[in-house]
Amino acid sequence: MSRIINNIRHQQEFIFKILLFLIAAVFIIFLLPKEGKFKYEFQKNKPWVHEDLFAPYDFAINKTNEEIEAEKNQLKNTYALYFNRDENAEQISLDQYKNWVDQNWSDTIAANGNKEDYIEKGNKYLKEIFEIGIIQLTDVLETKKDDFSVIVLSENNIAEDVELKDLLTIKQAYHFIEKEVENLSSVNDSFLLLGLENVLVHNIIFNEDLTKKDLENQLSSLSLTRGGVLKNEKIISTGEVISADKYQILQSLKQDYEFKLGSTNQFAWVLLGQILLVCILFYSIYIFIKNVAPDVFNDNMNIVFFLLLIIAFVSVTQLVLKIENVSIYSIPFCVIPLLIRTFFGNRLALFIYIISILLISFIVPNSFEFVFLESITGIITLFTVLNVNKRSELFYTSLIVFFTFSILYFGLSLLQEGSISKISFNKLSWFAIGAGFTLLTYPLIYLFEKVFGYISDVTLLELSDTNNDLLRELNLKAPGTFQHSLQVSNLAEEAIREIGGNPLLVRAGALYHDIGKMVAPAYFIENQSGVNPHDELGYEESASIIINHVINGIELAKKHKLPEQIIDFIRTHHGTTKTQYFLRMYLSENLDEDIDEVMFQYPGPIPYSKETAALMMADSVEAASRSLKVYNNETISNLVNGIIDYQVKENQFENTNITFRDISLIKKMFVKKLMNIYHVRIEYPK
Repeated sequence: MSRIINNIRHQQEFIFKILLFLIAAVFIIFLLPKEGKFKYEFQKNKPWVHEDLFAPYDFAINKTNEEIEAEKNQLKNTYALYFNRDENAEQISLDQYKNWVDQNWSDTIAANGNKEDYIEKGNKYLKEIFEIGIIQLTDVLETKKDDFSVIVLSENNIAEDVELKDLLTIKQAYHFIEKEVENLSSVNDSFLLLGLENVLVHNIIFNEDLTKKDLENQLSSLSLTRGGVLKNEKIISTGEVISADKYQILQSLKQDYEFKLGSTNQFAWVLLGQILLVCILFYSIYIFIKNVAPDVFNDNMNIVFFLLLIIAFVSVTQLVLKIENVSIYSIPFCVIPLLIRTFFGNRLALFIYIISILLISFIVPNSFEFVFLESITGIITLFTVLNVNKRSELFYTSLIVFFTFSILYFGLSLLQEGSISKISFNKLSWFAIGAGFTLLTYPLIYLFEKVFGYISDVTLLELSDTNNDLLRELNLKAPGTFQHSLQVSNLAEEAIREIGGNPLLVRAGALYHDIGKMVAPAYFIENQSGVNPHDELGYEESASIIINHVINGIELAKKHKLPEQIIDFIRTHHGTTKTQYFLRMYLSENLDEDIDEVMFQYPGPIPYSKETAALMMADSVEAASRSLKVYNNETISNLVNGIIDYQVKENQFENTNITFRDISLIKKMFVKKLMNIYHVRIEYPK
């Protein structure tokens, strides 16, 4: 039992990584729709490459989206309009007219005849008009012709179809009365018309709620199918070109087949298939990172970052699919490779992106089109955009994403439809939205830097700004050290450009590698002005002060919240070398003693990367070059070779992946740069 426990302890890192992948796999499987997948792949206007296909059962043929949309539009243009006949409107108008005549009769000089005659004739015309009906004009009637029928409901809800030409508007009702009274001689027609005009109101009132409800019912009951296919009926033959009609039949069978497969007792087999596929895809990520980027693999936070990114985009995709009329192409999937590339490089970014797209293809409609568009767009974006250090680069990235999507979609649609008139250009707007959301990469980089402790080129550029507080403080307190750091950063950056690596990282690290000297700047020769405080100290104490600038630098860096990647340069820039001057002086005065040289040794650790190794070389070479009395090619070459060979001999680079060829290139570059710094001219032959 104890043996098993010991084995588990030794394998706990491996077990933890496996557990992370298993948790992610379970989460993804939970998100996947529990339906099967149609086993045949097909494209419109391409030959059917499989065996002859017969209908496995009776199924209906689904209408295309275009057909459904056309039917909806037709329905919206022809749907019934409901109006209510207001039975009280007539009586109200009759009463109002009588009151008006009573009030204005005595004041009207031109009125002649009997007042009751005016009331009787007015009532007659009003009853005729209200019998016909005065319709309320609404926006929905503006485009309707005279022969368009509306449904008029009485108070007893008895419906009657009435054409618009058989109803009156207020204006038409007035003209109707005007025509009727123009030949009357027994009454003053102006007085009669004025009174009737004041009491004309609508009695055919638009019922918006009922109209809208009826339209919604008709839209919801719209048939989504047209015809069907009987069991064992031949659908398509091998080699037959898939026409638009055949394509729709195949799509209908695919949708029905996948739905039935997920809703029957075969659900368990569907689930097993999903488990196998998801697990093998996650295993491919595991094995790829382990073999291609072992340094990345060893940090569990990196694994968490990759898995969270995949889960996040699968979740967002599932959410968007549930929102009606929103395309999955509005999701900025290209953010995945851009984020990963920012922290880990192109190879990991491309591989994990492709795996993510394959996982997401399990849940999206038309998976072939999705994988094709997204994978090619991601690849082009990844290798076209050099970096995302500037906001302008991100806008450039968005344009690349949009144009790549559009060109690919246009080409694929022409291949499938065979005609430009049949291409749906609505998707271009979704491509534009997805491309716009790619701009989220910039704030997401900052977020992941804070959460996972990563460092991006954007942050390195900010840290390399000599106007930031810590570097300004270094310049004020230790100006000589600041100038030394600038020279070292130039040398180290050129070295990394020569052998390959991250120039921005080594430059930022070099600018901060000696910040610990601010604690006691006068004890370092580059900051002294004639007075050397070491003259008053013992060699052990002097060595301790010099060595402590590393420890002080680490403390200052943590206080100012510098990233760990920058602090590593402070830790390693002297490795486990010794303060040779004070050690030799101590040895020369204590020849007979057994000396513990650890007192004169830096605590380390030694460099672990090309960048930290290049900084160690540049730091030692630049500092030593200031002590040369004669500057020429020979003295500088001897200095550079001597210092770097000593560091190699002391095994300072055994933890790095730097080669002897790299070291040779760095030596040559340092000699060339130092000759330029100290203005050494080439000696021409006489």
